[in-house]
Amino acid sequence: MRAVIQRVSSASVRIDGEIRGSIGSGMLILLGVHESDTENEAKKLAAKISSLRIFTDENDKMNLSLADIGGGVLVISNFTLYGDCSHGRRPSFFEAARPEKAEPLYEYFCRSLQSEGVNDVQTGVFGADMKVELLNDGPVTLVIDSVELA
Repeated sequence: MRAVIQRVSSASVRIDGEIRGSIGSGMLILLGVHESDTENEAKKLAAKISSLRIFTDENDKMNLSLADIGGGVLVISNFTLYGDCSHGRRPSFFEAARPEKAEPLYEYFCRSLQSEGVNDVQTGVFGADMKVELLNDGPVTLVIDSVELA
């Protein structure tokens, strides 16, 4: 799994003009599922992200986690994170999991965040055309691949 994590002051997702999910201070996560991913990768990634200390404390140091600030998470499925642009001008997406595999793992990742103590987990709709708005805080943007986690 690959996650692009943005620390946000707020974020929301609209589908057909309707707000589907929104959060205040917290994280916007764009989540891509690799064709070889399993629940194990989803669980490890959720544990890592939920404990990341990327929010500032009273000394303006990145020292606080989501739990420390009571922050929310907006998780957006994004198969294009596995786009391969190394050949030609059109990306290929062969490494991205097919929807029948990716959607259950995306949902499992979201449940795993909740199991890790993240109380406010909002989502888009898997496979939908979504309009995502965010107010990036910092900006702080991180990319985590589950294959890099111990």
